[in-house]
Amino acid sequence: MSFETAATPEAAIDRLERLYDEARSALRGDLQRFFDTGEAPTLEDRERYRYPMLRVTYEPSKLPAATRRGYAKFAAPGIYSTTVTQPGEFRTYLLDQLRPLVAEYGATIETGVSSQEIPYPYALEGGDELGRGKITAAELARYFPTPLLALVGDEIADGTYELIEGEPRPLSLFDAVRVDYSLRRLVHYTGTDWRAVQPWVLLTNYHRYVDQFVRLGLAEIEAGTAEALIAPGGIRIDREGIDVSAAERVMSAPWHRFQMPAYHLIRKSGEGVTLVNIGVGPSNAKNITDHLAVLRPNCWLMVGHCGGLRQTQIIGDYVLAHAYLRQDRILDDLVPPDIPIPALAEVQVALQQAAAEVTGEKGDRLKQRLRTGTVVTQDDRNWELQWTKERRRINLSRAIAVDMESGTIAAQGYRLRVPYGTLLCVSDKPLHGEIKLPGAANAFYERAVGEHLRIGLSALEKLKEAGSAIHSRKLRSFDEPPFR
Repeated sequence: MSFETAATPEAAIDRLERLYDEARSALRGDLQRFFDTGEAPTLEDRERYRYPMLRVTYEPSKLPAATRRGYAKFAAPGIYSTTVTQPGEFRTYLLDQLRPLVAEYGATIETGVSSQEIPYPYALEGGDELGRGKITAAELARYFPTPLLALVGDEIADGTYELIEGEPRPLSLFDAVRVDYSLRRLVHYTGTDWRAVQPWVLLTNYHRYVDQFVRLGLAEIEAGTAEALIAPGGIRIDREGIDVSAAERVMSAPWHRFQMPAYHLIRKSGEGVTLVNIGVGPSNAKNITDHLAVLRPNCWLMVGHCGGLRQTQIIGDYVLAHAYLRQDRILDDLVPPDIPIPALAEVQVALQQAAAEVTGEKGDRLKQRLRTGTVVTQDDRNWELQWTKERRRINLSRAIAVDMESGTIAAQGYRLRVPYGTLLCVSDKPLHGEIKLPGAANAFYERAVGEHLRIGLSALEKLKEAGSAIHSRKLRSFDEPPFR
Protein backbone atom coordinates (compact mmCIF):
# COMPACT_ATOMS: atom_id res chain seq x y z
CA MET A 1 0.00 0.00 0.00
CA SER A 2 1.36 3.40 -0.90
CA PHE A 3 1.75 6.26 1.51
CA GLU A 4 -0.97 8.89 1.66
CA THR A 5 -0.49 12.53 2.61
CA ALA A 6 -2.66 13.65 5.52
CA ALA A 7 -4.22 17.10 5.52
CA THR A 8 -4.03 17.39 9.30
CA PRO A 9 -2.45 15.55 12.23
CA GLU A 10 -5.93 14.38 13.23
CA ALA A 11 -6.50 12.83 9.80
CA ALA A 12 -3.12 11.11 9.97
CA ILE A 13 -3.92 9.45 13.27
CA ASP A 14 -7.38 8.46 12.03
CA ARG A 15 -5.73 6.55 9.18
CA LEU A 16 -3.12 5.03 11.49
CA GLU A 17 -5.96 3.69 13.61
CA ARG A 18 -7.69 2.18 10.60
CA LEU A 19 -4.51 0.55 9.31
CA TYR A 20 -3.62 -0.83 12.72
CA ASP A 21 -7.10 -2.19 13.37
CA GLU A 22 -7.15 -3.89 9.96
CA ALA A 23 -3.75 -5.52 10.50
CA ARG A 24 -4.53 -6.67 14.01
CA SER A 25 -7.95 -7.99 13.06
CA ALA A 26 -6.45 -9.95 10.18
CA LEU A 27 -3.85 -11.50 12.48
CA ARG A 28 -6.40 -12.32 15.18
CA GLY A 29 -8.78 -13.83 12.65
CA ASP A 30 -6.11 -16.07 11.12
CA LEU A 31 -4.93 -17.13 14.56
CA GLN A 32 -8.44 -18.12 15.54
CA ARG A 33 -8.87 -20.05 12.28
CA PHE A 34 -5.60 -21.87 13.00
CA PHE A 35 -6.74 -22.69 16.54
CA ASP A 36 -10.10 -23.97 15.27
CA THR A 37 -9.18 -25.80 12.06
CA GLY A 38 -5.38 -26.01 11.88
CA GLU A 39 -5.41 -24.06 8.60
CA ALA A 40 -2.19 -22.09 8.35
CA PRO A 41 -1.97 -18.60 6.85
CA THR A 42 -0.49 -18.11 3.39
CA LEU A 43 2.35 -15.75 2.54
CA GLU A 44 -0.26 -13.36 1.15
CA ASP A 45 -2.08 -13.51 4.49
CA ARG A 46 1.09 -12.57 6.35
CA GLU A 47 1.45 -9.45 4.23
CA ARG A 48 -1.53 -8.08 6.15
CA TYR A 49 0.10 -8.43 9.59
CA ARG A 50 2.10 -5.22 9.46
CA TYR A 51 2.34 -2.18 11.67
CA PRO A 52 1.32 1.15 10.18
CA MET A 53 4.05 3.71 9.57
CA LEU A 54 4.06 7.44 10.24
CA ARG A 55 6.33 9.57 8.08
CA VAL A 56 7.02 13.29 8.50
CA THR A 57 8.99 15.43 6.05
CA TYR A 58 10.61 18.75 6.87
CA GLU A 59 11.92 20.97 4.09
CA PRO A 60 13.50 24.18 5.39
CA SER A 61 11.30 26.44 3.30
CA LYS A 62 9.68 27.70 6.50
CA LEU A 63 11.92 28.84 9.34
CA PRO A 64 10.43 27.84 12.67
CA ALA A 65 9.71 30.35 15.38
CA ALA A 66 12.13 30.32 18.30
CA THR A 67 10.90 28.02 21.06
CA ARG A 68 12.11 26.84 24.44
CA ARG A 69 10.05 23.70 24.08
CA GLY A 70 11.96 20.48 24.75
CA TYR A 71 10.18 18.39 22.11
CA ALA A 72 8.50 18.53 18.67
CA LYS A 73 11.64 19.98 17.07
CA PHE A 74 13.65 18.93 14.03
CA ALA A 75 17.41 18.48 14.33
CA ALA A 76 17.82 18.82 10.55
CA PRO A 77 15.77 18.85 7.34
CA GLY A 78 14.76 15.49 5.94
CA ILE A 79 12.33 12.60 6.21
CA TYR A 80 11.56 11.08 9.62
CA SER A 81 9.58 7.90 10.21
CA THR A 82 8.50 5.37 12.81
CA THR A 83 6.18 2.40 13.09
CA VAL A 84 3.19 2.86 15.40
CA THR A 85 1.20 0.53 17.64
CA GLN A 86 -2.05 1.25 19.47
CA PRO A 87 -2.47 4.67 17.78
CA GLY A 88 -5.90 5.14 19.36
CA GLU A 89 -4.46 4.84 22.86
CA PHE A 90 -1.54 7.14 22.00
CA ARG A 91 -3.67 9.68 20.13
CA THR A 92 -3.18 12.57 22.57
CA TYR A 93 0.57 12.04 22.67
CA LEU A 94 0.84 11.82 18.87
CA LEU A 95 -1.19 15.00 18.40
CA ASP A 96 0.97 16.86 20.93
CA GLN A 97 4.04 15.96 18.87
CA LEU A 98 2.65 16.46 15.37
CA ARG A 99 0.76 19.74 15.71
CA PRO A 100 3.83 21.94 16.42
CA LEU A 101 5.79 20.24 13.62
CA VAL A 102 3.07 21.17 11.15
CA ALA A 103 2.26 24.61 12.52
CA GLU A 104 5.81 25.83 13.13
CA TYR A 105 7.89 23.95 10.56
CA GLY A 106 5.37 23.41 7.79
CA ALA A 107 6.03 19.67 7.92
CA THR A 108 4.00 17.25 5.82
CA ILE A 109 2.61 14.01 7.25
CA GLU A 110 2.19 10.70 5.45
CA THR A 111 0.81 7.36 6.63
CA GLY A 112 1.15 3.89 5.16
CA VAL A 113 1.96 0.26 5.89
CA SER A 114 5.46 -0.71 7.07
CA SER A 115 7.45 -3.89 6.50
CA GLN A 116 7.53 -4.55 10.27
CA GLU A 117 5.33 -7.52 11.20
CA ILE A 118 3.14 -7.56 14.31
CA PRO A 119 4.24 -10.50 16.50
CA TYR A 120 1.22 -12.70 17.16
CA PRO A 121 1.21 -12.36 21.02
CA TYR A 122 0.75 -8.60 20.64
CA ALA A 123 -2.51 -9.11 18.74
CA LEU A 124 -4.09 -10.98 21.65
CA GLU A 125 -5.43 -9.44 24.84
CA GLY A 126 -6.54 -12.33 27.01
CA GLY A 127 -3.20 -14.06 27.42
CA ASP A 128 -4.46 -17.13 25.51
CA GLU A 129 -1.58 -17.13 23.03
CA LEU A 130 -1.61 -20.91 22.64
CA GLY A 131 -5.27 -21.59 22.01
CA ARG A 132 -5.96 -23.06 25.46
CA GLY A 133 -3.04 -25.45 25.20
CA LYS A 134 -4.12 -27.14 21.98
CA ILE A 135 -1.23 -25.69 19.98
CA THR A 136 2.37 -25.23 21.04
CA ALA A 137 4.43 -22.07 20.71
CA ALA A 138 6.73 -23.91 18.31
CA GLU A 139 3.80 -24.67 15.99
CA LEU A 140 2.63 -21.06 16.01
CA ALA A 141 6.16 -19.84 15.27
CA ARG A 142 6.15 -21.84 12.02
CA TYR A 143 3.31 -19.79 10.57
CA PHE A 144 2.99 -16.52 12.49
CA PRO A 145 5.44 -13.71 13.29
CA THR A 146 6.99 -14.06 16.75
CA PRO A 147 8.74 -11.54 19.03
CA LEU A 148 12.37 -11.46 17.96
CA LEU A 149 14.83 -9.85 20.37
CA ALA A 150 17.05 -8.91 17.44
CA LEU A 151 14.30 -6.47 16.38
CA VAL A 152 13.71 -4.98 19.85
CA GLY A 153 16.18 -2.48 21.24
CA ASP A 154 16.99 0.98 22.52
CA GLU A 155 19.51 1.96 19.87
CA ILE A 156 17.64 5.17 19.06
CA ALA A 157 17.27 6.27 22.69
CA ASP A 158 20.90 5.38 23.39
CA GLY A 159 22.18 7.08 20.23
CA THR A 160 23.85 3.92 18.92
CA TYR A 161 21.72 3.45 15.79
CA GLU A 162 23.44 3.89 12.45
CA LEU A 163 21.84 6.36 10.09
CA ILE A 164 21.84 4.88 6.58
CA GLU A 165 22.30 7.33 3.72
CA GLY A 166 19.04 7.79 1.88
CA GLU A 167 16.94 6.20 4.65
CA PRO A 168 14.53 8.20 6.88
CA ARG A 169 15.73 9.40 10.26
CA PRO A 170 14.01 8.15 13.44
CA LEU A 171 10.86 10.08 14.30
CA SER A 172 10.54 8.73 17.84
CA LEU A 173 12.67 7.07 20.51
CA PHE A 174 10.75 3.78 20.35
CA ASP A 175 9.27 1.93 17.39
CA ALA A 176 6.16 -0.25 17.48
CA VAL A 177 7.75 -3.57 18.46
CA ARG A 178 9.70 -1.94 21.29
CA VAL A 179 6.51 -0.33 22.59
CA ASP A 180 4.48 -3.54 22.33
CA TYR A 181 7.20 -5.47 24.13
CA SER A 182 7.08 -3.08 27.08
CA LEU A 183 3.28 -2.89 27.19
CA ARG A 184 3.16 -6.64 27.82
CA ARG A 185 5.96 -6.44 30.37
CA LEU A 186 4.04 -3.76 32.29
CA VAL A 187 1.02 -6.03 32.58
CA HIS A 188 3.24 -8.87 33.77
CA TYR A 189 5.13 -6.92 36.43
CA THR A 190 2.43 -4.55 37.73
CA GLY A 191 -0.62 -6.82 37.59
CA THR A 192 -2.69 -4.10 35.90
CA ASP A 193 -3.62 -3.13 32.35
CA TRP A 194 -1.01 -0.81 30.83
CA ARG A 195 -3.84 1.50 29.73
CA ALA A 196 -4.44 2.34 33.40
CA VAL A 197 -0.97 3.87 33.84
CA GLN A 198 -1.33 7.62 34.42
CA PRO A 199 0.94 10.40 33.08
CA TRP A 200 2.31 11.23 36.56
CA VAL A 201 4.23 8.45 38.28
CA LEU A 202 5.46 7.89 41.83
CA LEU A 203 7.94 5.09 42.47
CA THR A 204 8.47 3.71 45.95
CA ASN A 205 10.37 0.90 47.63
CA TYR A 206 7.99 0.09 50.50
CA HIS A 207 4.46 -1.31 50.42
CA ARG A 208 3.42 0.94 53.32
CA TYR A 209 3.30 3.78 50.79
CA VAL A 210 0.72 1.78 48.89
CA ASP A 211 -1.57 1.62 51.93
CA GLN A 212 -1.41 5.41 52.30
CA PHE A 213 -1.94 5.92 48.56
CA VAL A 214 -5.05 3.74 48.67
CA ARG A 215 -6.49 5.71 51.60
CA LEU A 216 -5.80 9.05 49.93
CA GLY A 217 -7.16 7.80 46.61
CA LEU A 218 -10.41 6.56 48.12
CA ALA A 219 -10.82 9.90 49.87
CA GLU A 220 -10.47 11.66 46.51
CA ILE A 221 -13.07 9.38 44.93
CA GLU A 222 -15.48 10.05 47.78
CA ALA A 223 -14.88 13.81 47.40
CA GLY A 224 -15.54 13.61 43.67
CA THR A 225 -12.09 14.74 42.49
CA ALA A 226 -11.13 11.29 41.20
CA GLU A 227 -13.09 8.71 39.22
CA ALA A 228 -11.59 5.42 40.29
CA LEU A 229 -8.70 3.53 41.84
CA ILE A 230 -7.36 0.55 39.91
CA ALA A 231 -5.33 -2.09 41.76
CA PRO A 232 -3.57 -5.34 40.79
CA GLY A 233 -5.76 -8.31 40.01
CA GLY A 234 -8.33 -6.28 38.07
CA ILE A 235 -9.78 -4.51 41.10
CA ARG A 236 -11.50 -1.19 40.32
CA ILE A 237 -13.13 0.96 42.98
CA ASP A 238 -15.25 3.95 41.99
CA ARG A 239 -17.79 6.05 43.87
CA GLU A 240 -20.42 3.35 43.76
CA GLY A 241 -17.98 0.83 45.23
CA ILE A 242 -16.79 2.83 48.24
CA ASP A 243 -17.82 1.40 51.59
CA VAL A 244 -16.09 0.45 54.82
CA SER A 245 -14.44 -2.55 53.16
CA ALA A 246 -13.10 -0.73 50.08
CA ALA A 247 -9.63 -0.08 51.47
CA GLU A 248 -9.41 -3.61 52.84
CA ARG A 249 -10.36 -5.06 49.46
CA VAL A 250 -7.62 -3.14 47.66
CA MET A 251 -4.97 -3.70 50.32
CA SER A 252 -5.72 -7.42 50.47
CA ALA A 253 -5.74 -7.74 46.67
CA PRO A 254 -3.39 -10.34 45.21
CA TRP A 255 -0.58 -7.81 44.77
CA HIS A 256 1.93 -10.30 46.13
CA ARG A 257 1.58 -12.28 42.90
CA PHE A 258 3.19 -9.42 41.01
CA GLN A 259 6.79 -8.31 41.27
CA MET A 260 6.10 -4.56 41.09
CA PRO A 261 2.40 -3.93 41.81
CA ALA A 262 0.92 -0.69 40.51
CA TYR A 263 -2.02 1.41 41.72
CA HIS A 264 -3.67 3.98 39.49
CA LEU A 265 -5.71 6.96 40.67
CA ILE A 266 -7.88 7.95 37.70
CA ARG A 267 -8.87 11.61 37.66
CA LYS A 268 -11.51 13.25 35.49
CA SER A 269 -8.93 15.65 34.04
CA GLY A 270 -6.94 12.74 32.61
CA GLU A 271 -4.05 13.87 34.83
CA GLY A 272 -4.11 11.02 37.30
CA VAL A 273 -1.28 9.46 39.31
CA THR A 274 0.21 5.98 39.26
CA LEU A 275 2.13 4.56 42.24
CA VAL A 276 4.42 1.58 41.62
CA ASN A 277 6.03 -0.35 44.44
CA ILE A 278 9.24 -1.29 42.63
CA GLY A 279 10.75 -3.11 45.59
CA VAL A 280 14.43 -2.85 46.42
CA GLY A 281 17.43 -2.54 44.15
CA PRO A 282 18.70 -0.96 40.94
CA SER A 283 17.72 -3.93 38.78
CA ASN A 284 14.03 -3.44 39.59
CA ALA A 285 14.40 0.31 39.13
CA LYS A 286 15.85 -0.08 35.64
CA ASN A 287 13.40 -2.80 34.71
CA ILE A 288 10.19 -0.90 35.42
CA THR A 289 11.42 2.43 34.01
CA ASP A 290 12.54 0.72 30.78
CA HIS A 291 8.90 -0.22 30.27
CA LEU A 292 7.14 2.84 31.71
CA ALA A 293 9.17 5.02 29.35
CA VAL A 294 7.30 3.84 26.23
CA LEU A 295 4.14 5.45 27.64
CA ARG A 296 6.01 8.79 27.68
CA PRO A 297 4.94 9.86 31.19
CA ASN A 298 5.19 13.52 32.09
CA CYS A 299 7.38 12.80 35.12
CA TRP A 300 8.45 10.10 37.53
CA LEU A 301 9.47 10.78 41.12
CA MET A 302 11.17 8.48 43.60
CA VAL A 303 9.61 8.65 47.07
CA GLY A 304 11.22 6.07 49.30
CA HIS A 305 13.47 5.53 52.27
CA CYS A 306 17.19 6.09 52.64
CA GLY A 307 19.98 5.93 55.15
CA GLY A 308 21.05 9.35 56.43
CA LEU A 309 24.81 9.89 56.36
CA ARG A 310 25.12 13.14 58.35
CA GLN A 311 25.25 13.45 62.13
CA THR A 312 22.77 16.36 62.13
CA GLN A 313 20.04 14.37 60.38
CA ILE A 314 17.33 12.71 62.43
CA ILE A 315 14.95 9.88 61.57
CA GLY A 316 12.07 11.31 59.53
CA ASP A 317 14.08 14.09 57.87
CA TYR A 318 13.82 14.48 54.11
CA VAL A 319 16.51 14.37 51.45
CA LEU A 320 16.05 16.25 48.17
CA ALA A 321 18.63 14.84 45.77
CA HIS A 322 20.53 17.46 43.77
CA ALA A 323 23.11 14.95 42.51
CA TYR A 324 23.83 11.23 42.52
CA LEU A 325 26.93 9.15 43.20
CA ARG A 326 25.95 6.22 41.02
CA GLN A 327 27.33 2.94 42.32
CA ASP A 328 24.38 0.91 41.03
CA ARG A 329 26.55 -0.38 38.13
CA ILE A 330 23.55 -1.47 36.08
CA LEU A 331 23.72 1.41 33.60
CA ASP A 332 27.48 1.84 33.37
CA ASP A 333 27.62 0.84 29.69
CA LEU A 334 24.61 2.97 28.68
CA VAL A 335 25.16 6.06 30.84
CA PRO A 336 28.72 5.85 32.21
CA PRO A 337 29.08 7.04 35.83
CA ASP A 338 31.25 9.99 34.76
CA ILE A 339 28.29 11.45 32.80
CA PRO A 340 26.59 13.98 35.10
CA ILE A 341 22.85 13.58 35.69
CA PRO A 342 21.54 17.15 35.99
CA ALA A 343 18.88 18.20 38.46
CA LEU A 344 15.76 19.59 36.74
CA ALA A 345 14.90 23.01 38.13
CA GLU A 346 11.10 22.74 37.82
CA VAL A 347 11.06 19.38 39.60
CA GLN A 348 13.39 20.51 42.40
CA VAL A 349 11.38 23.66 43.06
CA ALA A 350 8.09 21.74 43.09
CA LEU A 351 9.42 19.20 45.60
CA GLN A 352 10.80 21.89 47.92
CA GLN A 353 7.61 23.96 47.79
CA ALA A 354 5.48 20.88 48.41
CA ALA A 355 7.59 19.90 51.41
CA ALA A 356 7.17 23.38 52.91
CA GLU A 357 3.40 23.37 52.42
CA VAL A 358 2.74 19.84 53.69
CA THR A 359 5.05 20.06 56.73
CA GLY A 360 4.12 23.67 57.49
CA GLU A 361 7.78 24.50 58.09
CA LYS A 362 9.69 27.43 56.60
CA GLY A 363 13.09 29.08 56.65
CA ASP A 364 15.67 27.53 58.94
CA ARG A 365 13.18 24.98 60.29
CA LEU A 366 12.55 23.69 56.76
CA LYS A 367 16.31 23.55 56.10
CA GLN A 368 16.77 21.46 59.22
CA ARG A 369 14.06 19.04 58.09
CA LEU A 370 14.80 19.04 54.33
CA ARG A 371 18.42 18.67 53.30
CA THR A 372 19.66 18.94 49.72
CA GLY A 373 22.75 17.24 48.38
CA THR A 374 24.20 14.09 46.84
CA VAL A 375 22.58 10.67 47.22
CA VAL A 376 24.70 7.52 46.90
CA THR A 377 22.88 4.73 45.05
CA GLN A 378 24.37 1.31 45.83
CA ASP A 379 23.87 -2.12 44.28
CA ASP A 380 24.88 -3.84 47.53
CA ARG A 381 22.39 -3.63 50.38
CA ASN A 382 25.13 -4.58 52.85
CA TRP A 383 27.56 -1.92 51.74
CA GLU A 384 28.14 -1.09 55.40
CA LEU A 385 30.17 -4.28 55.70
CA GLN A 386 32.67 -2.67 53.30
CA TRP A 387 32.78 0.65 55.15
CA THR A 388 36.57 0.77 55.26
CA LYS A 389 36.54 0.78 51.43
CA GLU A 390 33.52 3.04 51.00
CA ARG A 391 34.48 5.75 53.50
CA ARG A 392 36.88 7.74 51.31
CA ARG A 393 34.54 7.83 48.31
CA ILE A 394 31.54 8.89 50.37
CA ASN A 395 33.63 11.60 52.02
CA LEU A 396 34.81 12.90 48.65
CA SER A 397 31.24 13.01 47.32
CA ARG A 398 29.94 14.94 50.35
CA ALA A 399 26.91 12.61 50.17
CA ILE A 400 24.07 13.08 52.61
CA ALA A 401 22.12 9.83 52.04
CA VAL A 402 22.37 6.34 50.59
CA ASP A 403 19.76 4.17 48.87
CA MET A 404 19.51 1.53 46.13
CA GLU A 405 17.18 3.03 43.50
CA SER A 406 17.28 6.83 43.15
CA GLY A 407 20.42 7.19 41.03
CA THR A 408 19.16 4.49 38.67
CA ILE A 409 15.76 6.14 38.28
CA ALA A 410 17.34 9.53 37.62
CA ALA A 411 19.79 8.08 35.11
CA GLN A 412 16.94 6.28 33.37
CA GLY A 413 14.97 9.53 33.20
CA TYR A 414 17.98 11.25 31.68
CA ARG A 415 18.59 8.38 29.26
CA LEU A 416 14.94 7.94 28.20
CA ARG A 417 13.96 11.64 28.31
CA VAL A 418 11.46 11.45 31.17
CA PRO A 419 11.62 14.26 33.77
CA TYR A 420 12.71 12.87 37.14
CA GLY A 421 13.28 13.76 40.76
CA THR A 422 13.96 12.24 44.18
CA LEU A 423 12.62 13.00 47.65
CA LEU A 424 13.70 10.44 50.24
CA CYS A 425 12.90 10.05 53.91
CA VAL A 426 15.65 9.13 56.39
CA SER A 427 14.69 5.83 58.03
CA ASP A 428 18.02 4.98 59.65
CA LYS A 429 21.55 6.33 60.16
CA PRO A 430 23.91 3.41 59.57
CA LEU A 431 27.10 5.42 60.24
CA HIS A 432 25.88 6.65 63.59
CA GLY A 433 24.51 3.52 65.22
CA GLU A 434 20.85 4.27 64.47
CA ILE A 435 19.88 1.11 62.61
CA LYS A 436 16.43 -0.21 61.74
CA LEU A 437 15.04 -2.10 64.71
CA PRO A 438 11.49 -3.49 64.44
CA GLY A 439 9.89 -1.35 67.14
CA ALA A 440 11.46 1.95 66.16
CA ALA A 441 10.93 1.24 62.46
CA ASN A 442 7.20 0.61 62.87
CA ALA A 443 6.74 3.80 64.88
CA PHE A 444 8.61 5.75 62.23
CA TYR A 445 6.58 4.28 59.39
CA GLU A 446 3.26 5.13 60.99
CA ARG A 447 4.33 8.73 61.51
CA ALA A 448 6.26 9.55 58.36
CA VAL A 449 4.90 7.63 55.38
CA GLY A 450 1.61 9.53 55.05
CA GLU A 451 3.27 12.94 55.13
CA HIS A 452 5.97 11.88 52.68
CA LEU A 453 3.44 10.59 50.18
CA ARG A 454 1.37 13.79 50.41
CA ILE A 455 4.50 15.79 49.58
CA GLY A 456 5.05 13.68 46.46
CA LEU A 457 1.45 14.09 45.33
CA SER A 458 1.55 17.83 46.00
CA ALA A 459 4.75 18.17 43.97
CA LEU A 460 3.08 16.48 41.00
CA GLU A 461 0.18 18.93 41.24
CA LYS A 462 2.64 21.80 41.03
CA LEU A 463 4.39 20.23 38.05
CA LYS A 464 1.07 20.01 36.21
CA GLU A 465 0.86 23.79 36.45
CA ALA A 466 4.31 24.06 34.83
CA GLY A 467 2.96 22.33 31.71
CA SER A 468 5.39 21.60 28.90
CA ALA A 469 8.20 23.44 30.73
CA ILE A 470 9.05 20.30 32.68
CA HIS A 471 10.10 18.51 29.48
CA SER A 472 13.54 19.99 29.81
CA ARG A 473 15.88 20.68 26.90
CA LYS A 474 18.60 19.28 29.18
CA LEU A 475 17.36 15.82 28.23
CA ARG A 476 17.67 16.28 24.45
CA SER A 477 20.68 14.96 22.55
CA PHE A 478 22.21 16.84 19.61
CA ASP A 479 20.57 14.57 17.02
CA GLU A 480 17.34 14.01 18.91
CA PRO A 481 14.26 12.51 17.18
CA PRO A 482 11.48 15.10 16.86
CA PHE A 483 9.08 13.27 19.21
CA ARG A 484 9.83 13.41 22.94
